[in-house]
Amino acid sequence: MSEVLKPASAGTMESSDVLVELVPAEGREIQLTSVEMLDQFDLQNVCLRIDDRGALECVLRARIETAILRAKGEN
Repeated sequence: MSEVLKPASAGTMESSDVLVELVPAEGREIQLTSVEMLDQFDLQNVCLRIDDRGALECVLRARIETAILRAKGEN
């Protein structure tokens, strides 16, 4: 089993990028902050779950938008 030895980061907070940070911790915890699409559709009281397998950002956006429209009963 591998362990994180020190804090590390990759990426930026620039548009169309993502900032990934790893820090040593007890157990495993994942925190995701991504509100752009939820704000765009003015969604409240919703949990967004993403299981990313290396999709491009444009694919992620399309999948999220499609799921939102389906969840709202729109085609």
